[in-house]
Amino acid sequence: MRFRHSPEIWSSFPELTCGVVHATGIMPDVDVTPRLDGYLDVARDRLAAAPEGGFPEIQAWRRAFARMGCPPTRYRCAAESLLRRLRRDGDLPRLHPLVDLGNALSTRYAVPVAVLDLARVGGDLTVRPADGTETYLTLGGETEHPAPGEVVFADRDGHAHARRWTHRQSGASAVRADTSEVLVVVEAMHTGAAPTVRRMLDELATALAERWGVPSRTALLTSEAPEFAVPVRAG
Repeated sequence: MRFRHSPEIWSSFPELTCGVVHATGIMPDVDVTPRLDGYLDVARDRLAAAPEGGFPEIQAWRRAFARMGCPPTRYRCAAESLLRRLRRDGDLPRLHPLVDLGNALSTRYAVPVAVLDLARVGGDLTVRPADGTETYLTLGGETEHPAPGEVVFADRDGHAHARRWTHRQSGASAVRADTSEVLVVVEAMHTGAAPTVRRMLDELATALAERWGVPSRTALLTSEAPEFAVPVRAG
């Protein structure tokens, strides 16, 4: 299985920085509370100083959404939505320890983080403009069809695992209690994004080693090296 962004994406958004983490052996009974508290406290402090809409990381995604034809205050990147919820409620819901970690890390750095269950992804996964034939399963179980040209995470079987790029993930590949193998995708657009994304990858890898006791593979993708290959497990 390979993960990549299409040439059209790299051409249209040369400021993109993408990092990926792959790990196997994920379990749902891991306590990540200390890490969550640390990340969320940093995000709360930042929100107390200024609203999320003015963060440079969020502003960069708003500009990208506008270029995609998505009104940026109607369709927000996932990091902005999480920050809005954190500002409103003071906390984030708990879903699964790895998802919770990804969400908290996303608010800490104001950068979108997607966590996908690879067992539910049909072959290669590409971030690309939709051709109009893809199907998207909402978290509520409804089926939608992205319009041609909308940026989606599309697998080989024609399933869209995210709509409007970093706006919303699909319920089809959402992490569940029985999830074992995951791909985490971190995407940023702001100036100086590369060291931020690299730091986020390192922190995720450290958490996977310390809390889950599993190794992970990480990579920083570029237009010159746009592909991450997930090894096929024996058996």
